Amino acid sequence: MTQTPKIAVFGLWHLGCVTAASLAQERYHVCGLDTDREVIEQLQAGNPPIFEPGLKELIIEAQAAGYLKFTADYEEALPEADVLWVTFDTPIDEEDKADVDFVQTQLDAAFPRLRTGTIVIISSQVPVGFTDSLRQRWRARDAKKEIIYCVSPENLRLGKALQSFRAEDRIVVGLDGEEGRELIQRIMSKFCPRLEWMSVRSAEMTKHALNSFLAVSVAMTNEIARICERTGVDARQVERGLKSESRIGPRAYVAPGGPFAGGTLARDLRFLVQLGAEYEVQTPLLSSALSSNDLHKNWVRDAATRLLKDVREPARVAILGLTYKTGTDTLRRSEAVSLGFWLMEHGARVIFHDPVVHHLPEDLADKFQLTDDLRKALTESDLLVVLTDWPIYRKELRPSLLAQTMRRTAIIDQNRFLAAQLENLPGIEYSAVGKPTE
Repeated sequence: MTQTPKIAVFGLWHLGCVTAASLAQERYHVCGLDTDREVIEQLQAGNPPIFEPGLKELIIEAQAAGYLKFTADYEEALPEADVLWVTFDTPIDEEDKADVDFVQTQLDAAFPRLRTGTIVIISSQVPVGFTDSLRQRWRARDAKKEIIYCVSPENLRLGKALQSFRAEDRIVVGLDGEEGRELIQRIMSKFCPRLEWMSVRSAEMTKHALNSFLAVSVAMTNEIARICERTGVDARQVERGLKSESRIGPRAYVAPGGPFAGGTLARDLRFLVQLGAEYEVQTPLLSSALSSNDLHKNWVRDAATRLLKDVREPARVAILGLTYKTGTDTLRRSEAVSLGFWLMEHGARVIFHDPVVHHLPEDLADKFQLTDDLRKALTESDLLVVLTDWPIYRKELRPSLLAQTMRRTAIIDQNRFLAAQLENLPGIEYSAVGKPTE
């Protein structure tokens, strides 16, 4: 194929919007497809369903240039598509179990509209064997329709998704056979020159293995950090010792801090634990990483209990950062919301501040107070909890402001985001993961 391919991007939340906008920026003709008509209407108006720096502007620009459109109509998006790029953010429940049936149902509805020769690229998080199962199911429905199946696992970072999509260290591409390889390479190499070709199943497993490796690293590091706190050791110095070791490296996930959240890492751990059980392979390390991370979720609560034990009247707690990481406005798996409920159950009054979340969902609005005024959030508070590392907090949270506003300058900063300006100062009780408590 020498002409510019037409690409349908199926599933328009974070991954799908970033993928569609990035492809359109490279002047591919892209049709974003989602069955949620409200999402489509908002996208047509230039409003993505989740905040991501630069995404709104890119979507508006690409639509105006004629390279990007959005629809909820299968017939408009699929019959002429050379490539169907599957980008659903696979739903997960409260136990991090993925709803793979949702993705299957969406794809099965799309199949009758696809033509022979369409390349289906799956970037959604799915378990090993999903693509082979899809291939067999579709072949049983129509043996004459030849579909090319490819797996390229997503590797985006919320808050930096556009940059990470365009500047990966490598892109994993799973393809069984050579058919479709030339076109896939032409598209993918626009974003990264290094393509790691492997089988479909190997690509699926690579995603599980990568996220599980990161999750185990986070869990191990935080266990060590908690021991450091009790033994008078500074875990940040240990981190420096680890990262300076050539077999580990400066980008390793060995910084003490909060638990892994958001569901992405835990979802792949669950996939592997389930696969191990299915094939009678014991996975004690992977299973214990989940347990360790769940245990570490109590660290902030334990620190709050310690810092508030002498507060006689109902404590006032300011929680800064509602989102689980910077660069997004999603409250999915928000540690701040969970902590807020726990504090309320223990008699505290809670006020939230977040630089991008300006309205609470209906189910939270009648329970919590949210303010856009950082000074108001701090006023008369007995405890300040920093849960999301927004740059504005590093800029604004100076010792003088805390002294002027807080009733008691007790700080929980689990990631030591504000260590340079607040740690070890007289008059400030500063707690962070891996900081000695004695």
